[in-house]
Amino acid sequence: MATPRTIEKLFHFAFPCRDAEETRAFYEDLLGLPMTSSVKVASVPSSGDPGPYLHIFFELGDGSYLAFFDLGAGEMPLPSPNTPKWVQHFAMEVPTIKDVWAMQERLKAAGVEVVGVVDHEFIQSIYFFDPNGLRLEVTTRTEPPGYIATQKREAHQALKEWQAFKAGRKLAQAGA
Repeated sequence: MATPRTIEKLFHFAFPCRDAEETRAFYEDLLGLPMTSSVKVASVPSSGDPGPYLHIFFELGDGSYLAFFDLGAGEMPLPSPNTPKWVQHFAMEVPTIKDVWAMQERLKAAGVEVVGVVDHEFIQSIYFFDPNGLRLEVTTRTEPPGYIATQKREAHQALKEWQAFKAGRKLAQAGA
């Protein structure tokens, strides 16, 4: 079996939406991501499940896409019942902190509730929800020199330590 080439970049990430036009207005008009495709589909090509649905795409500056499925029912997507609402989110990068602040002001002026600017010591971010309940982050990199190299070097050890911590906590809970 041949070894596949390295995965090069994100093509798209897809989410459900309750209304394609509401979603278009948020992503295109407010966030400035152009809608590049809108495809009505009669049945799901990969599974054969019946449709119809509308699949819409918004292009990010690097050529990747955020995509949405409007299933036609007008229903708000449900959050994961066992996951805090801050966990599942999609982060988009802008060039500078001034761009983060500008997006914060633009969102607030449109009546969108914004959390932040949050300084994570290597990025600075704002957080908000789209009309479908999807948590979004707009961020810029602020890491000190050498930060990324250090993280890469220490990533596996940090994971190993986390796994040991979880195992210890599980044992303590079992003995309680």
